[in-house]
Amino acid sequence: MLLMTKAHHSNIKGHSPWTGVSQFLQTSQKIIQFASGQEPQPGDTIIYVAGAFDLFHIGHVDFLEAVHKLSEKPYIIVGLHFDQEVNRYKGKNYPIMNVHERTLSVLACRYVSEVVIGAPFAVTKDLLDHFKVDLVCHGKTEIYPDKDGSDPYAEPRRRGMLRTVDSGNTLTSDEIVQRIIKNRLLFEARNKKKEAKEIAVIQAMKRQEEEKTKGRSQALL
Repeated sequence: MLLMTKAHHSNIKGHSPWTGVSQFLQTSQKIIQFASGQEPQPGDTIIYVAGAFDLFHIGHVDFLEAVHKLSEKPYIIVGLHFDQEVNRYKGKNYPIMNVHERTLSVLACRYVSEVVIGAPFAVTKDLLDHFKVDLVCHGKTEIYPDKDGSDPYAEPRRRGMLRTVDSGNTLTSDEIVQRIIKNRLLFEARNKKKEAKEIAVIQAMKRQEEEKTKGRSQALL
């Protein structure tokens, strides 16, 4: 996370350029193992949410739980944006996890029924009609504009089906990353301080030994 470059998420084949460890490889069996396998049933409220869901954390879980409570029979579809799309609107080194890793993380959540891998950034008419969406939800986080500056939620707004959901949890992936960076800097500072003390002790011991050797030499003379 701390060493990743802006394009690290594009390297999903072979080995990591930093650790030499094989990159995560997605398979259909892995998806099946994590997915609920359930299809929408008559009477279900089909709810669509979209985002990066990077470093899947308790903030995401609380949001999805809040969305789940909006209906007696919710069927929640999560649209996951491709890595390059996430990097476009979040910048920096995001996403930390590639789309395959994010897919399994979201599928493992009990409130999620289905995941759209590489969902379009704009919630389009075709998407809403294809999945027969009843409700589109978004958290209280910022809504980033599309590439052309347009509102990606324009269509669900027009249909009156967009709802802002407050999960009551303000934790974000940014905060987690900042915590890790802060802790790393503190760890490095402690290590440097400890190293400086150790060097000072070694140097003092060497001076004492040199003085003893010098004293013995003078005594022999």
